[in-house]
Amino acid sequence: MINITLPDGSIKQYPKGSSAMDVALTISEGLARNVLSAKVDGEVWDASRPINHDATLHLLTWRDTEGKSTFWHSSAHLMAEALEALYPGVKFGIGPPIENGFYYDVDLGENHISVTDLPAIENKMKELAREKNTYVRTEVGKADAIAFFKEKDDQYKLELLEDLEDGTITFYQQGNFTDLCRGPHIPSTGVIKAIKLTKVAGAFWRGDDSNPMLTRIYGITFPKQKELTEYLEMVEEAKKRDHRKLGQELELFMFSDQVGAGLPIWLPNGTALYNRLQNFMRQEQVKRGYQEVITPHIGKRELYETSGHWEKYGEDSFQPIQTPREGEEFLLKPMNCPHHCEIYANRPHSYKELPLRIAEFGTVYRYEQSGELHGLSRVRGFTQDDAHIFCTPEQVKQEFLDVIDIVELVLSKLGFEDWSAQISLRDPETKDKYIGSDENWDIAEAAIIEAAGESGLETTTVLGEAAFYGPKLDFMIKDALGRSWQMGTIQVDYNLPERFKLEYIGADNQPHRPVMIHRAPFGSMERFISILLEHTGGHLPLWLAPEQYALLQISDKPKVVAFCQNVKAQLVAMDVRGYIDERNETVGRKIRDTELKKVPYMLIVGDKEVESGLVAVRRQGQGDQGAMSVEDFGRLVGEG
Repeated sequence: MINITLPDGSIKQYPKGSSAMDVALTISEGLARNVLSAKVDGEVWDASRPINHDATLHLLTWRDTEGKSTFWHSSAHLMAEALEALYPGVKFGIGPPIENGFYYDVDLGENHISVTDLPAIENKMKELAREKNTYVRTEVGKADAIAFFKEKDDQYKLELLEDLEDGTITFYQQGNFTDLCRGPHIPSTGVIKAIKLTKVAGAFWRGDDSNPMLTRIYGITFPKQKELTEYLEMVEEAKKRDHRKLGQELELFMFSDQVGAGLPIWLPNGTALYNRLQNFMRQEQVKRGYQEVITPHIGKRELYETSGHWEKYGEDSFQPIQTPREGEEFLLKPMNCPHHCEIYANRPHSYKELPLRIAEFGTVYRYEQSGELHGLSRVRGFTQDDAHIFCTPEQVKQEFLDVIDIVELVLSKLGFEDWSAQISLRDPETKDKYIGSDENWDIAEAAIIEAAGESGLETTTVLGEAAFYGPKLDFMIKDALGRSWQMGTIQVDYNLPERFKLEYIGADNQPHRPVMIHRAPFGSMERFISILLEHTGGHLPLWLAPEQYALLQISDKPKVVAFCQNVKAQLVAMDVRGYIDERNETVGRKIRDTELKKVPYMLIVGDKEVESGLVAVRRQGQGDQGAMSVEDFGRLVGEG
């Protein structure tokens, strides 16, 4: 017998070799029908895989992220089976699950697939799914695996096999399709009820442009047709809210091939939005004792070698800038923290001065691959609302809690109500990805876990997501469409102070190393604005809207023109932003155009308003609000 510990802490005994599905059946047949895979001692397994030792067990269903991932991975195999049936001789690269759905990279030889071919592939997948074939896992020796794919003449799988050790190789088969795969998979194809293939693209094998170009087919599947329908409706709504579309319509930002891909240019409306967000953060930082600094956009290569950024980000950075001086190289800065370490090191510090809080809206640069660029959300030059707090070990927890408070303020001020926090730790199995001693990492991770617990945050813990120099707390938000985004972050760092040999003189009159807390509530200004635009659909909070009103002048009589100019002057004096629409158009056309621009208020002025001294007010999406004085309207906007 073996002992199985369930998520509620209860322990039950089962015969050795029982599977997660066997356990599920003893609990409820309804639960067993919904099980997709299982976590055994933290590792995701097939629900049918025998368990031969005492273990913890978590049954995974569609409600679990890992359950969805298993479902979509299995769907990629189902699509591959359909492709092999429709296009004999097709060769397969990799077919992983992604955040929403899956893809498979395939070599179709002389054949070509476009979006017009996707419905036929979908229909074949549905036909195969109805066969309810089980996914069968088989352990295979390396020699046999090589022989299998040599017979299929699949050079991609043979290349993948080169990196695998004998004794670690598994095949999965469903129906007539067999694939090299570590799994796990769902019990059978029968649970895949709704299928939609969404896109065809090109992708270089293993992301290397010197390798062959493969065809990448994207898709998504669900256990119920209703869920697919809801998803497709959400996708259509997301298209309307796409920040790239809204940015163009609202004249917020642009890109230019002449300037360079991934380098956004902020237009006047976008700059107004950008500056107001920064000013909001600036005011909060002043209240909380931060000192703002400005550092250069470049630095000597040696600076980033000291910090470790060259080693970790060198491949993703713009190439070094050569100067006329032999051997001298500069880099566009990939991070602000090395510069802030130099500011701290500029003069001696006493423990009485700490914590020292240094803030900067610092622009950094990463050479993202062109295929990964996406509007404002993935760019090559972006500005962080960066700050670094240098403190004593005893001050870490309170400083960390104070930063959590800033992040919570940002989220509430901007209308993000559904969010959680993720404790991101290093992966103990891949310590070579990180810098610093085990002792420093243990202290830093303990500090984050303790502070997050004391703050009362709802948290999850993820291994392998830490920054290379320290663990972090990432804030995960859900937007109006239910999509998850990683936004602000807080990181505890014992390593950069060590690398830069930073010190303060303690109460014992001896030198000590400070602890460094990295903090960016917005994260990237560019990415934050992209999320905000899509969350609000372009209907920004009144205090952020670049234009808070449009004054619709419905007559070109001198007295109406003069009245409109006077209204605007009064509102400028009250710090209310807007413009006069003087076009020779009907009132209806002006109202429609202003609605499309998503300007929060319209002020309509004609002869009647001039005589009364009032303005007729309309609210975006709400219609007429009645007539009011300019002073009352200014106060209304100020309160909004």
